[in-house]
Amino acid sequence: MKLDHVGIAVPNLAAAIEQWRPLVGPPESPPEEVPSNRVRVAFVAVGETHIELLEPADETSPVARFLESRGPGVHHLAFSVPRVDTALAEVRARGLRVVDERARPGARGRRVGFAHPSAFGGVLVEFVEGP
Repeated sequence: MKLDHVGIAVPNLAAAIEQWRPLVGPPESPPEEVPSNRVRVAFVAVGETHIELLEPADETSPVARFLESRGPGVHHLAFSVPRVDTALAEVRARGLRVVDERARPGARGRRVGFAHPSAFGGVLVEFVEGP
């Protein structure tokens, strides 16, 4: 398993891209909307991993609630796994909570699933299937 990306919640994606550009350069591809998560995202490469900038697509988005309660900042850690459904099942088998029972469509055409922050010491963890 390796770190795929660090998700950072931002109120304005275009402004965040410009804020991060001097440090990490431009996004690898144009921003995309992820309907299953109700967010717009952009990925910037940092060595072998990425930063995912997340902007809520509407006020019902979990990222909108995160921004409202905590403000901009680190939202989640994402780990590359061979099978998201297997990773989620392993978390459940240890008696821990998951957000998703099964994988769902995510950014970059990948399947993703989230473990509840209570499963990992208050950190929201995303599992991502490789390309």
